[in-house]
Amino acid sequence: MTHNNKAHRHSDRRQFFRTLSGRPSVRRPPWTADDLTQRCTGCDACIDACPEGVLVRGGGGFPEIRFDTDGCSLCGDCAAVCEADVFDTQRQAFAWHAQLEANCLALAQIHCQACQDACEWRAIRFPPALGRPPQPHIDSEACRGCGACLAVCPNDAITLADNGPVQPGARR
Repeated sequence: MTHNNKAHRHSDRRQFFRTLSGRPSVRRPPWTADDLTQRCTGCDACIDACPEGVLVRGGGGFPEIRFDTDGCSLCGDCAAVCEADVFDTQRQAFAWHAQLEANCLALAQIHCQACQDACEWRAIRFPPALGRPPQPHIDSEACRGCGACLAVCPNDAITLADNGPVQPGARR
């Protein structure tokens, strides 16, 4: 069994146990498919090329994306340096979009618009409201899943929800 096949088997098992424990699934770099663990060589070139530092070496030595401190600018530097041809920039960058949770400060009538300020795609809006702070609205069609809003939310009230099936060749 080759190194990549072993790593893929361990990655699948790790993902299975993550799901059982209630932890979110591993998030992979933009423009990658489910076969990343089979095709990636673990060279770290994409991680080193990421100007935001959101790509990290994850379990099995494969790249993961984490939005703890910043979001992905979708600059394409990771795809440009990959010699294993893991990235396909013709596909949708991410298979998820931002979703508000009940603990959002704005939903509790506390003025906060940090997520809107961070959203370069203008997917998060706060339409004006009379007599109360504006309430957030996320346009899931405009959202690119870049995670910029997650990094800045002071109450961790934004999660990533799967988009569901996407038509082949569809771009977001």
